[in-house]
Amino acid sequence: MQAHEPGSLLVIVPAYNEQGAVGEVVREVARHVPGVPVLVIDDCSKDSTVAVARAAGARILPLPHHLGLGGAVQAGYKLAFALGFEYVIRVDGDGQHDARDIPRILDKLKESGAEMVIGARMDVEPDEWHTGRLRALGTRFFRMVLRPILGKSVHDPTSGFVGVNRRALSLFSSSFPLEYPEIEALVVLQRRRFRFEEVPCRMRPRKAGRSSITALKSLSYIAHVLLGVFVNILRYDGRWRRRRQSRSARSGTGDGG
Repeated sequence: MQAHEPGSLLVIVPAYNEQGAVGEVVREVARHVPGVPVLVIDDCSKDSTVAVARAAGARILPLPHHLGLGGAVQAGYKLAFALGFEYVIRVDGDGQHDARDIPRILDKLKESGAEMVIGARMDVEPDEWHTGRLRALGTRFFRMVLRPILGKSVHDPTSGFVGVNRRALSLFSSSFPLEYPEIEALVVLQRRRFRFEEVPCRMRPRKAGRSSITALKSLSYIAHVLLGVFVNILRYDGRWRRRRQSRSARSGTGDGG
């Protein structure tokens, strides 16, 4: 796979046991953004995900070990960055994301200059998002938590329908949350003074399989993500303080010489 020209776009599809939906996902992307390469990152699926995706026309990045969602997404970002792609849009392999919205996300990336654009479920209520009630409540909770951290509101912080530009690719190639990455990635961006925008998008029920986040896991999800958010805040703020102290020390040394 090669990047072709400035402004080139790659669509990545992280997938784990998505044989029932991934083929149509790949074909739908090809219909709505023809000529754009689609890379399915197979996270050691135990079913026919790879064969189905390849038959639909996708390129395949097989992972040697099961890394989880964050690891699979980062693997796609690393490859895209190494190949010189300027934009990457992630589409989940379960069929929830509508490929008709890919051009809108790409246009927003180009027009706004933001490092990330989120395809957000903005025109429906959480109970219509085909998520469990606990997860919908969790999304509302994270909106409140993230508002003071990010300095702006984010309507759909758990959306996996995300586009990034090359500056974000450079960052995420070396540092990306491994579990439940969507919310933590926003914090990583904010600590680097990068920007994000949202565009309203259509969402559908998953076409096959089950979500990895069940109702029973929702509370654990909230606790885990909260921990990850504050760890990222402390880590990036600590680096900023150390850099500032280092600059001050060098300046002080220069003054005394």
